[in-house]
Amino acid sequence: MRFEAGTEVAAGAGRVWAVLVDVERWPEWTPSVRRAVRGEPGPLAVGATARLEQPKLRPAVWRCTELTEGESFSWVSRAPGVTSLGEHRVLPLPDGRSRVELVLTQSGPLAGPVGWLYGDLTRRYLRMEADGLRRRCERD
Repeated sequence: MRFEAGTEVAAGAGRVWAVLVDVERWPEWTPSVRRAVRGEPGPLAVGATARLEQPKLRPAVWRCTELTEGESFSWVSRAPGVTSLGEHRVLPLPDGRSRVELVLTQSGPLAGPVGWLYGDLTRRYLRMEADGLRRRCERD
């Protein structure tokens, strides 16, 4: 199962990146995250974790698996029968704006049923996150 959301932001890629990797502040700009707590101090890095609490979902711990500073990061969360991969990309556009791309891919023996049950919610949450990130970056 694969879900995607993207948006263009009237802010530079550096600004968007700074807001995106400040995971503990996500609840300030997206209603899809109620609480976010980093497992370690310091900047987001490969191996770092964050525990996210989202409405209508069980809390999940995400571990950063890839990070290209200023451009993208991926993280993984595992639950019985489902592995979720979240990808976050910030692409600079020629006019000083940015494009944000968010992708959630679920795999494993229960990915199909979970996608069927929670697909609409997942799409809504990704859209909330993309739109909330845009609003936050354009506001400040």
